[in-house]
Amino acid sequence: MVFKCQSDSYLKEFTSKVISCNKINFTENTNGKSTTSEAYEVTLEDTILFPEGGGQPCDYGTLNNVPVVKVVRREDIAVHITKEPLNVGDEVLQKISWERRFDHMQQHSGQHLITAIIDRKFNIPTVSWYLGEDVSYIELDATKISTEQITDAENEINDLIRQGKKVTVDVYTEDTPEELLKEARSARGLPEDHKGGIRVIRIEDVEGNMCCGTHVTNLGQLQVVKLLHSEKSKRKDKTFLYFLVGNRVVKRLSLCIDREEKLGTLLKNNPSQHPELVEKLQKNLKTLTKNVQSVLKDLATLEAKKLNDMLPIPSYFSMHRREAEPDFMNTFVRELGDRKDILLFLSTGDEKQVGNIVVYGAEKDVSILGPKICELLGGKGAGKGNKYQAKVSNMANRNKVEELIANYFKE
Repeated sequence: MVFKCQSDSYLKEFTSKVISCNKINFTENTNGKSTTSEAYEVTLEDTILFPEGGGQPCDYGTLNNVPVVKVVRREDIAVHITKEPLNVGDEVLQKISWERRFDHMQQHSGQHLITAIIDRKFNIPTVSWYLGEDVSYIELDATKISTEQITDAENEINDLIRQGKKVTVDVYTEDTPEELLKEARSARGLPEDHKGGIRVIRIEDVEGNMCCGTHVTNLGQLQVVKLLHSEKSKRKDKTFLYFLVGNRVVKRLSLCIDREEKLGTLLKNNPSQHPELVEKLQKNLKTLTKNVQSVLKDLATLEAKKLNDMLPIPSYFSMHRREAEPDFMNTFVRELGDRKDILLFLSTGDEKQVGNIVVYGAEKDVSILGPKICELLGGKGAGKGNKYQAKVSNMANRNKVEELIANYFKE
């Protein structure tokens, strides 16, 4: 079945009859958390709400003002998921969430155009694609695509958009002559469980492909295509090419301009000087960090000398340095002369969150206290002989560690 949304992608409202409404348990994933609640599967005689398929996510909208939270395709049936029931036989007014729909139309038609041009110019076919919420990509059957090729393809793509080439849809049914059906099936494929008419999306003077998605009717409606960058796919010998189409390019440009203005205020210069000044700041930071670590090394040496001269000799010694690196603790242990008659509890990093620790002393004391300290500080560590070290995530419990050590030596 060719749905109403596929025969007229620009239709924003449509009335149709409810065929069925069945109660289900529906699982949603919000911010990484899954929740299951009561919902309803509603089927209609026809729909303008596109069910997910062909790499394109589903539409959102309403049925008689009842929100549709998902639409899925089961062979030639579109199933609408709602949180409220609808009466079988009732006529319902469907309304589309147009901003989402048009965005998907731009990205999907843009993908067809990008795929066609890269295949035609460089003989690099597309093996899959993904329409993301912010950025989309095609997966190319190649180990890489060069910057020069990306620029060349983008220029030709945008030239075709400026020419306003037509985008048309041909529908082939069982009544279509076999010769034309054979031609339709020779284009890139539809889902395996597809039933009903075959839709072929044709871009004037470019290509034709089978597709179940919603599309623009003219390349000018894409506005502009920006090919962002490429990277290796998780699959061998494949490459991702990321892109934006239409309104997404405008949104990204607005975000870039906002960031530029904020950076200009912070750096007190104009955008053309940002890279130069940031590079200079990075070099200065690297030099300052090196100087700080050098001073901290001297401090570790001085603190070790003070502890060596301390009388009477303490059973344990605790020290924390927020600004130091783990090497500070190793320097302290080394400058102390590797003596093991004092249990050392040393730490660096944030006073309340992530940091590093070293427990050093008699092997028996370290083997007992090391794992307990690590557990109190929410860390992962390991010990060998006289030394236990770990990366921790809850430095706020450092006072509890000191209580643990003090009670240990009282026993």
